[in-house]
This record gives sequence, C-alpha cells and structure tokens, in this order.
Amino acid sequence: MRSYIEQRARLARMEAARAETERHLAIVERQIASRAERMTVTSQAKYRQSRHRRSNSMWTSTDERIFQEDLAAIRFERRGEIDALSRKLARQTGAIAALRVRHRINEPEREAVS
Repeated sequence: MRSYIEQRARLARMEAARAETERHLAIVERQIASRAERMTVTSQAKYRQSRHRRSNSMWTSTDERIFQEDLAAIRFERRGEIDALSRKLARQTGAIAALRVRHRINEPEREAVS
C-alpha cells in the first residue's frame, strides 16, 4: 500500500501532465488562429492593393467571414491532432478524478494549505 505522500506525489505528476496537455492544446489553437489571420490579411491585402486606398485598413465583415472560413478549414486539417489532444485530456481528467475518489483526496494540495 502506498503512503499518503506517495499518493500525493503521483497525483501531482498526473496533474502536471494534464496541465502540459492543456498547454499543448492551447498552443495548437493559437497557431490555428494566427495562421487563419495571416491568410485573411494576406488575401485582403492583395485585393486592396488593386484599389489603392490606404485608409481602408479596418477589419470588415468580409474579413471576418474570410477569417472564419480559413479558421474552419485549418481546424479541419488539424482535427486529428486536436481530437487526440482532447481525448488525452479527457482521459487524464478521468484518471485524476478516479485517483482522488480511490484515495479520498478531495482537494488539490495548493488549496489544502490555505
């Protein structure tokens, strides 16, 4: 049987792994949004060059529509990676919850210290 300290250490490692997965998923989402924005700005810059209007640099509803289309297309391309990370995150969350129930550890260590 494991001691309480070993159980807490295992839980801390599991929570750290889950946090790393969350960070990775957030990075992927930021990369997707940044790429979609670059694609939108580039396509609209080419269009606007033909009109020679410098003052027309505001983000328009057309820009937003194009951005959302690009965003959806890139998310679709990377859906395998996003789905895998989401499933991993769900498994990690379930494992942490099961460990907490099994060993009757109700709160994270940092909240218990308060």
